[in-house]
Parts: sequence; structure tokens; C-alpha cells
Amino acid sequence: MTRVLVVEDDAATHQLVCKVLESAGISTVSAMDGIEALSLIRREPFDLILLDLGLPGLHGLEVLKHLQDLGSRTKVIVMTGDNAPETVLKAVQRQACRYVVKPIAMKALMELVQEELATKSLPGIIEVLSARPEWIELLVPCDLESADRIQSFMRHLDANLPELVRDSTGRAFRELLLNAVEWGGQLDPSRKVRISYLRARRMLMYRISDPGPGFSLESLPHAAICNPQQDPLGHLQARNEMGLRPGGFGILLVQSLVDELIYNEARNEVVLIKYLD
Repeated sequence: MTRVLVVEDDAATHQLVCKVLESAGISTVSAMDGIEALSLIRREPFDLILLDLGLPGLHGLEVLKHLQDLGSRTKVIVMTGDNAPETVLKAVQRQACRYVVKPIAMKALMELVQEELATKSLPGIIEVLSARPEWIELLVPCDLESADRIQSFMRHLDANLPELVRDSTGRAFRELLLNAVEWGGQLDPSRKVRISYLRARRMLMYRISDPGPGFSLESLPHAAICNPQQDPLGHLQARNEMGLRPGGFGILLVQSLVDELIYNEARNEVVLIKYLD
């Protein structure tokens, strides 16, 4: 039976999380603080860990650090009321796979749990090169799971932006990141995409560099921007024949969501800019 360790010091939240998991047929083991959690982890394996950060005795981020030191690759979903960029980045640095902000929506949490349990592969290592909130730099493995993970973390960094801005930049970033992972990185997790996030008072900027040789629009039959109006769905057939996800390489979509989109000459590096006033 699938076993999940729930580490949460708030009794009501703890009981609710365990009840929801067990109603789905998932066996739970409980820990009320970080020290107890580490003791359990050293003694027995778990398929997944749900970890609160504001724990008594040993903070959740310290638990993550100890897991790293132990060489543990058990997936960890962080649960916390702390949405500060510094906390999010430390969770990324210490290889948490997901980040859930309290109050917890149980349906959304259950979907995350089922998604992580269904993916048996170990999460790729995301390297944090710069962790300043105004200048974040990451190296992300070229696989779809890592791309989904990092997008979920980056979404929290824009929590104080207007919803419309947050939504548009998030959709644009996701499309460009998936293009970089899929096209430039060829879905090879041994290759890395370099992501920079710069936040100024009046501007938000993402810079994405993929490990591929670049491209020219003329060589992309699977891109919507390259297909004539008389064959608007031609790129979908091309993508299907190439085994690519449907709807990708939406350069037209991205251009409509941000203020500026700039490629380097080889087109293996792109900068998107969103002005904030």
C-alpha cells in the first residue's frame, strides 16, 4: 500500500489531511514535529512526504536539508503559510517537488498527491544559481516533470502582482519553458535549461536559454506561426507526426501575452518582458 508521511503540527489540519488521504486508499503515518519526522524517515521508507514548514523544534526547511544530507530522494510536498520569495527559493534549493500555500484546498492537494505518486521516476535536481528575490537564476533538467515543478514554484514569486498580469506572464513563461525543454533540450533530463527571473519596480523579465542549437521559423512545420491561413491546423498534424505535445510553440500566443519578446540570433535564448505600469 502507498504510504505517505504527514508532518504537520496543527492538529486540525493534520487530521483533515490524513482523513482525505485515507479516504482515497492511501496509508498515512503522522509526525507532529521535524525531529519526529526525521526519526521516522531514518527507520522506514515512504512514497511521499507532506511537510509543513513552521514546525516546532526543527523547521521544515531544516528537515529538507537533513533529507538532502541523508541522500533521500523521496518526493516532498511543502505545505506552508509562508509565501515569501526567500522561503519558496529555499524550498526549491532543497529539492521540494511542490509548494502548497495555506489555507490548503484539499481537492487541489489531493490532485498533487495523486500526480506525484503516479510519477514513479525520481525528481530531477534543480540547481539554484542565484536566490535573490529580485534576481533568480536556475538550471532545470529538460523533462516535463521538472518544467511543471519549476512553474509551480515561480507562480508563487508573482503572488503580489495583479491577477491578470500574473496569469498572462505565467502562461507565456510556461509556453516558452516547455518549448525550451521539448525542442531545445529534446526531453533529455541530462541537459539543462537556464532560467533567469528579474523583478524591477516597473518591469518583470524572464530569460530562458536552452541547450539546443537554435532554430529558424522556416524549419518549424509544427509551429502555428509558420502555417498559412488556408491550412491553420497544419501544425497540429506535423506535431502529431513528430510525437510532440499538442498546441506547442505558440509564439503568437506568447507575443499576445507580454509586452516584448526578444530572441538572440540563434534563437536558443529568449527574453520576455512585462511592464508593470
